[in-house]
Amino acid sequence: MPDHDAQPQRTSPFTRSLLAPNAGPMTLDGTNSYIIAAPGTTDIVVVDPGPLDDGHLAALAATGRVTLVLVTHRHADHTAASARFAELTGVPVRAFDPAYCLGGDPLADGELIDAGGTSIHIVHTPGHTDDSVCLHLPDDGPTGSVLTGDTILGRGTSIIDGTLADYLASLERLRALGPAIVLPAHGPVLPNLAASCDTYLAHRRERLDQVRAALRELGDDASTAQVTDVVYAQTDAAVRFAAEASVRAQLAYLRGSS
Repeated sequence: MPDHDAQPQRTSPFTRSLLAPNAGPMTLDGTNSYIIAAPGTTDIVVVDPGPLDDGHLAALAATGRVTLVLVTHRHADHTAASARFAELTGVPVRAFDPAYCLGGDPLADGELIDAGGTSIHIVHTPGHTDDSVCLHLPDDGPTGSVLTGDTILGRGTSIIDGTLADYLASLERLRALGPAIVLPAHGPVLPNLAASCDTYLAHRRERLDQVRAALRELGDDASTAQVTDVVYAQTDAAVRFAAEASVRAQLAYLRGSS
């Protein structure tokens, strides 16, 4: 079994995180797999089992009696280990997209799940991907907490692999949940969801202004690559594809196709 030196870290009264060993340009320090369990509860819910790493999965399984696995969205750094972890624990895996469910029903927007000794509210937040969900734990401390997947990161900003209109609407919806603790799938915990949403919305408005300026310079029919060259001129080549995905979504938004 591969060595896995990471230990679960307390991230809120009801949650701990275990960092997967998959650091990189797109994953920051790695994927945060979360363990949900109210104090005094031995049954746990695991969120985003992460990459296929036996050491990481064994460490997750050792944190308590796993009763359910939830995934925030389809990307492989969150779901590659789902089947293996389901085999290890014998519990269902649930996701918004039925293709990523194993022995469990798809998640539904507004669904309330009682597990891990607490209530988990499912909030469909398309934008980063069309199947992205956030998990709201309203009883987790005085302000509650929200596991945001990749919709809001602990550091930097998320790419848009869905539509910008959906993403902006998702940020507004999350903002309405108030000053909850932000538990992101990448990067550190953030203290205030509403403030993080304000920052993200301001960033998106700034990027849209930059894309508009690029179109004035290049012409309205400029390509995604041309606009990316202007707006993301300093972007590392390793994440160029992510910048182009965001520009593609911004152009579609401005051109009225989404």
